[in-house]
Amino acid sequence: MTSLADLGRDYRAAFLRYLPRREEAPLHIAYQIGRSAFVDGLTILEVATVHHDVLLEALQETSSENLTDVATAASEFFLEVLSTYDMTQRGLRERA
Repeated sequence: MTSLADLGRDYRAAFLRYLPRREEAPLHIAYQIGRSAFVDGLTILEVATVHHDVLLEALQETSSENLTDVATAASEFFLEVLSTYDMTQRGLRERA
C-alpha cells in the first residue's frame, strides 16, 4: 500500500529525474505513481498536496530565469500523475 510518505518520496525522485531533461521514462514513472496512488485509495487532494510540496521545494532551488521552465515541467509531470484519475472519471461518466 502506498502511504503519503511513500508517495512523496517517489514523486520527488521521479520529478527531479524528469526536470533536467524532460524525458519519457520519468513520465512513465509519473503515470505509475498516479496509478498506484489511485489503486491504494489516495485521494486526488492528497496527490495534489504532494505535488505542491515537491514543486515548492524545486522552486526554492531554482533561479528566477528558470522558473517558467520548472513550472511547465511540473504541469506536464502532474498531468501524467493524474491521468489514471481522469481515465476513471471518464469511464464512470460513460456508464451513467
